[in-house]
Amino acid sequence: MPTPLSPAGARLAGGFPLVVLAALLWGTAGFSGRVVADRTDLGPLDIAWHRMAIGAVVLLAAHLLTRRRAAPAGGSGRGVPVRLVLVATGLAAYQLAYFAAVATAGVSVATLVALGLAPLLIALGAALLGHGRPEPATLVALAVALTGLVLLVGLTAGASAGTAVLAGALLAVGSALGYAVVTLASGGVPVGVPVTLIGFGGGALLLTPVALAAGLRTTADPVAVLTLVYLGAVPSALAYALFFRGLRTVPGAVAAIVTLLEPVTATVLATAFLGERLPLGALAGGALVLAAVAGLYLRRLAASAEPAVGAPPGG
Repeated sequence: MPTPLSPAGARLAGGFPLVVLAALLWGTAGFSGRVVADRTDLGPLDIAWHRMAIGAVVLLAAHLLTRRRAAPAGGSGRGVPVRLVLVATGLAAYQLAYFAAVATAGVSVATLVALGLAPLLIALGAALLGHGRPEPATLVALAVALTGLVLLVGLTAGASAGTAVLAGALLAVGSALGYAVVTLASGGVPVGVPVTLIGFGGGALLLTPVALAAGLRTTADPVAVLTLVYLGAVPSALAYALFFRGLRTVPGAVAAIVTLLEPVTATVLATAFLGERLPLGALAGGALVLAAVAGLYLRRLAASAEPAVGAPPGG
């Protein structure tokens, strides 16, 4: 007979799939950005600005349509405005650095460095902020997932080398830092505060003067326009809304590991639509990432079920 889940376990069961879905949707962002770049003269800053601005408009429309049914924000403390500023700044920096890394060193290197480094930065940041060290199961899942990610991305990256790769890797480090700030800062925002809307709106405002100073470019290409709308609405507005909702019950270090599903999605899209062929080792790497995420989910569900039968809550 299955053990009844505790309230904490039930909340995790609801939040974990949201983070998984967000990661899968994020996996389409790099592919979408590449489609726009190939069809237009838009650069990384232009694409990042369009993503943030369109995402903010979509989120604002959704907020206005649903605000009467939304629960009021509760328990907002003095630190919430600072957290929201960090979320907006982190989102802007993360988007800009990621698309710049993709343009400089390619999707594979940018994804490997940014998403591979992010879980380590989040775990370190959580420990420095007094949230405790990650559980052994989380560390094991992180090691397995990173091994799989190296196989998945590293074997498909080709033999590119040189200063462009180094510059792209450094930009990807900045992207990982931005993502870590977003994850850690958003975790303490009270329920009811529209963190996704504020983050995207603030991030778009921060990027606007930079984009204008650099000579913001737009496009009239219908395919590129539709792709930009998709980029802002689905892997941005929708995915981040799911992610932030999931973070209410899923620890940041766990969520960071789950988001390693993003390069799996990106690789599947590249294989299906760009004609890239995957080595056998890369397929094994993708399987390791999936196994790490599934094992982590099952492990945390089992741990969360223990208080329901009288055991003390775990750390």
